[in-house]
Amino acid sequence: MVKQGVMENPRPDVVFGLHIGSMHEAGTIAYRPGPVMAAADILRITVQGRQTHGSAPWTGVDPIVVAAQIVIGLQTIVSRQINVTQEPAVVSIGGIDGGNRFNIIPDKVEMVGTIRTFDEAMRDDIHRRVKTTAEHIAAASGAQVTVAIEKPYAVTVNDPDLTERMLPTLKRVAGADNVRLRGKTTGAEDFSFFAQKAPGLFIFLGGSPKGTDLTKVAYNHSPRFYVDESALKRGMRSLVHLTVDYMESTQAR
Repeated sequence: MVKQGVMENPRPDVVFGLHIGSMHEAGTIAYRPGPVMAAADILRITVQGRQTHGSAPWTGVDPIVVAAQIVIGLQTIVSRQINVTQEPAVVSIGGIDGGNRFNIIPDKVEMVGTIRTFDEAMRDDIHRRVKTTAEHIAAASGAQVTVAIEKPYAVTVNDPDLTERMLPTLKRVAGADNVRLRGKTTGAEDFSFFAQKAPGLFIFLGGSPKGTDLTKVAYNHSPRFYVDESALKRGMRSLVHLTVDYMESTQAR
């Protein structure tokens, strides 16, 4: 949509958005100024070994062992190599595919994962470290590795001035006791691309029924995810009032 000009003609002054979730009670609204949701990158690693029989691993190059070492090595990037007091970060491997027989060492192993960051310089640094770690571990075992990283989602940043300006609206709509400052989340949003073109405010709408133990609720995208649909009315009212209040305040200036 951005590439097709949705933010150009007409050019919006600001953008508002919301996401419903199970981590807050229905009727509550959570917000955070500044970076609020992480950049999400897709990591693909292919380890190329040399197939051989499982009874004689020294006659080949085992990509499964190399892949296992890479998975462990990647975890030291966040835990030992970057300054996590600056910003949080995550490197996770979500899938490993390789081999088809109990007694055959395969030619290659493919892995997929995700990298989550809140700072562009740290993002680039972690990408470099992921590539270096994988390449050096593979080289030490005589394997070859290919590392590809896609950057589909940028950091979602709430404009601090816009957030402060619209906070009274959120408190009026939901009640001051129901509007809460939240921490950063390592989830990601394509709302980030709109907020790169105009000041943005992205809020979080609680969806779990009141009285629910929030430590045990199913996360978004789980088949057990459940929403109290009464929250949808508050979400709609929030977006409408944010829009109208912003327009009225702009005209009054």
